[in-house]
Order: sequence, then structure tokens, then C-alpha cells
Amino acid sequence: MNSALLHRDLESLRPALVRFALLQLRNPSTAEDVVQDTLVAVLEKPDSYAGRSSLRTYVTGILKHKIIDSLRSRQREVPLAPADGESDDDFIDALFRPDGHVIDMPRQWGDPDATLEQKDFFRVMEICLERLPPRMARIFIMREWLELDTDEICRELGISAANAWVILYRARVQLRECLDLNWFGRRP
Repeated sequence: MNSALLHRDLESLRPALVRFALLQLRNPSTAEDVVQDTLVAVLEKPDSYAGRSSLRTYVTGILKHKIIDSLRSRQREVPLAPADGESDDDFIDALFRPDGHVIDMPRQWGDPDATLEQKDFFRVMEICLERLPPRMARIFIMREWLELDTDEICRELGISAANAWVILYRARVQLRECLDLNWFGRRP
């Protein structure tokens, strides 16, 4: 696909991508940032799009990963803001002692080995998700990782609640089988 066509097609997809990101993230500026990161990722490696699916499906797949990254980073970050009437300088000064050390020490980070093992688990989980049919994986991610309720998923995808629950059940069964084999090392 030539560069001009790709730019034009991406620009036409942008409003739908922003709506999808906003539905997941519920913050307009974060949704815009995630969509921008997605478009940059596509434009940086235009040859990665092999044409096996529609451009919209391809870009939405990248967007989903960017949304998940954003949600994960939000869980790690604690927003700090000055109280009403307090200046930024006073707010920052209140976090430190006169000798420059922090007043509240950060909490312990836990066991690095357990954290690494958890990262390995999620790597295997992502591989298992990639093996699911795309629609099934999308519904599972929307429900379990993005924590959308069934009504939101049904509105977004135009399906009934009963259909969503059947798809979720099948996704869980297939993921359990994949994890049994690839993470827990059990043969079916």
C-alpha cells in the first residue's frame, strides 16, 4: 500500500478509533494519545500490514494492545495534585523533608522472581489469546481485561447478551486448554 493511500485510510479510520479508545479508557486526552501512538506504530512499519485482514481490523488490533498498555500504566501511576489554594511548589515541598529525603518511603516492590514469573504468564496468555478467533479474543479482552460490562460489549459489537456469554464461555474453555498445555505443562 503506498504511503499517501495509507495516510488517507488511517485518517478516515481515526474517528472510529478514537470512539473505541474513549469507550475503553473513558478519558478523551488518553484516548487521543493511544490512537496517536497506534497510528504512529502503523506508519513506522507500513510493511507489517500484510493485507490478510482489513486495515481497520489490523489497526484496531494494534489499538487494543495500546489500550491495554495504557490501562496497565495507569494502574502503576498515582496522580498527585495540589489541594485547592496550594501552589505547585508548596505541594512538592510538602513531599520532602528539609534535608531532601522523602517523607513517605515508597512501599516494597515485592519479590522480583514472582514478578518475572507473572510477566512470563501474561506473555503465554497473550499467545493463547492470539490463537483465539479475533472476535472471541476481542470480547474476552473487553470483558476480562478492560472490565467492560456485558451491556457495553453488546452495544459495541451489536450482539445479544446471550451470544456474548456463549462466546465468553468458549473463550475461557479454549484459554484454559491453551494455558494447561503451555503454562502448566499438562497434556489434555
